Amino acid sequence: MNRNQMLKKLREMQESTWDMIVIGGGATGLGTALDATTRGFKTLLLEQSDFSKGTSSRSTKLVHGGVRYLAQGDISLVLEALHERGLLRQNAPHLVKNQKFIIPNYSWWTGPFFTVGMKVYDMMAGSLGLGPSEHISKEETLKAIPNLSEKDLTGGVIYYDGQFDDSRLAINIAQTIVENDGVPLNYIKVTDLLKDDDGMICGVKAKDMESGEVFNIKSKAVINATGVFVDDILKMNDPEAKKIVRPSQGVHVILDKSFIQGDAAIMIPKTSDGRVLFAVPWHDKVVVGTTDTPIDETSLEPRALEEEIDFILSTAAQYLEKDPTKEDVLCIFAGLRPLAAPQGDGLSTKEISRSHKLIVSLSGLVTITGGKWTTYRKMAEDTVDKAMMIAGIEHKKCVTENMPIHGYVKTVDYENHMYIYGSDRIKLMELIRKNPDLGKKLHDDLPFSRVEVLWAVRHEMSRTVEDVLARRVRALFLDARASIAMAPEVAKIMADELKYDKQWIDKQIEEYTELAKSYLLV
Repeated sequence: MNRNQMLKKLREMQESTWDMIVIGGGATGLGTALDATTRGFKTLLLEQSDFSKGTSSRSTKLVHGGVRYLAQGDISLVLEALHERGLLRQNAPHLVKNQKFIIPNYSWWTGPFFTVGMKVYDMMAGSLGLGPSEHISKEETLKAIPNLSEKDLTGGVIYYDGQFDDSRLAINIAQTIVENDGVPLNYIKVTDLLKDDDGMICGVKAKDMESGEVFNIKSKAVINATGVFVDDILKMNDPEAKKIVRPSQGVHVILDKSFIQGDAAIMIPKTSDGRVLFAVPWHDKVVVGTTDTPIDETSLEPRALEEEIDFILSTAAQYLEKDPTKEDVLCIFAGLRPLAAPQGDGLSTKEISRSHKLIVSLSGLVTITGGKWTTYRKMAEDTVDKAMMIAGIEHKKCVTENMPIHGYVKTVDYENHMYIYGSDRIKLMELIRKNPDLGKKLHDDLPFSRVEVLWAVRHEMSRTVEDVLARRVRALFLDARASIAMAPEVAKIMADELKYDKQWIDKQIEEYTELAKSYLLV
């Protein structure tokens, strides 16, 4: 996957018309472009920043049916999500793994109550289930999570869900698009929509954020899959358009693995604000979250609020023997959920359904919003079905249900941190064999090596130090301070490969350091 080659394909199509243009390179946009290109449509995806820069790299790292949605009675969403969870595990086993969760019980009635609930969850998953839930004793619970708070603990309920690496999946989907003759491009911003004499959308105007080159691109269908930014594109189409997204901020903190000994995750089903709180092992650290805070302003770099940080740390402290403090936080990150809900409906954001919503403008613009990573494939299928109908394109059947994602391997060695590369891991090891220097680690506290930077530039369209450290090797999201120390070497490796000068290196280091500091509390 090479950006210059993708740009060349875009230029070659300047006098032709695409079947579909997808705006947005997050989970929804990438999924939609993959669905369209694998049906045989000439498909172009345009992302203003890097793939999964926004919400899609800031999840709780779970592929799940949604235990909370079951409690809310949203049965159809749970059924859909459980089905899609099973397909994701099947199609990308190098990124989606089976994770054991424990719901600790601190009153006599919660054990039977949650056991029944999780049995229903298992039953709904059917043949795509990941393992049977069961009630366990206090002793078994503490054996699984030795540093769980013992006071008033009566036992626990085990259940199984999926755990994954979100931005790695995004990159692998982009690579799968390329392998099927689609064209995904990062750092190309759509600045306007093109319309014909009848006021119907017939393409987009876009700008290469690196070179400044401007493109007028024709297409039969245009799909707005920009997450929390969908309203910006809707305003381009119609300045009078009402907002359809109600952003909700979710914050997570990263702690050292010592805070959860053992390989099980913790699920707290009812926090003081009525949410679910997770503490999940991820890349040898622990992700703790999340919050649900209505936000008025959308941003590519949302910031956690003081009260959100305090809520996560104080809630986690109620269940862990060792209370996490701000000094223990290795990274804090926030993401914005694009909830499909009208303003002023009286619902709190945690009560709004996570189901996706399709909207068709009078001009023919197709907008998809809502949803979550787990259901990205089904959202894409529904969106392309709608776009075909609106644009009057010949109907072709969706083929993604049982389609392996780039990197697919049957056997995965989760003990080696490079398991996330799947089938590509062999190629990275071959590069190290030819040049052992590439096998050297970038930092003592994290497992990532020089070869991964080279690979990210050559095959994963990384353009900046942030692309590499935030979304290709996840260093920023695991230990922000360590990632700052890695930045100079990463910048030098990238500059050598991309033929950039020292001025570029210095600017990249400065920009990345400034960004990464905002992911630290102290």
